[in-house]
Amino acid sequence: MNSTSAKRDEQRSRGGFLGALLALDRLLGLLERVVIGGCILAMALLMSAHVVGNLLFSQGIAGTYEITEMLIVVITFVGVSYAARHARHISMSAIYDQLEGRARKALLIVISLGTALLMFYFCFKSFEYVVALHDRGRTSAALHIPFWMVYTALPIGFVLAGIQYVLTALRNMISPGVWRSLTEREGYDESVLDDAAAERAADTQP
Repeated sequence: MNSTSAKRDEQRSRGGFLGALLALDRLLGLLERVVIGGCILAMALLMSAHVVGNLLFSQGIAGTYEITEMLIVVITFVGVSYAARHARHISMSAIYDQLEGRARKALLIVISLGTALLMFYFCFKSFEYVVALHDRGRTSAALHIPFWMVYTALPIGFVLAGIQYVLTALRNMISPGVWRSLTEREGYDESVLDDAAAERAADTQP
């Protein structure tokens, strides 16, 4: 009876912890979507207005290309976290693909934690870069926008990506199966097995 109660308590605690992680993930996902979607929308509107101004009034919007380049910087580095969230990042998986079961899961945890540490290190170095830009007072040529404001996207993007990799490691520690991100379960094994079964079936047919 005591062992059954202990197991139930453990399951409840795991479920509550996972629920908290999913809530954090949804909050970060909302932030990423707002930033990326807002930047893309701003770029589209700005470039459209610039083209219309050139065609109708022979006068575009000053600083359009500067602002576009800055928005691309923001989209790129916040997009790092978005790619990690949906497990759409580039991965070198030659060794990983050869493993199965616990060994595969353990390697994924190690990779996730190692990548998280790397992202946090990049966050630290990019923060130092932003501080250096602030101290130098560098601004853009046309609009005189301080560069440090734009490049703040670097440490923010890296820390968000680091959090995603930590969440991936935690998901694999507390949940059965292999998870490429907090919400994306690995489906690679099943597709490989299905393809292999289909090939064997085709070979056995007369």
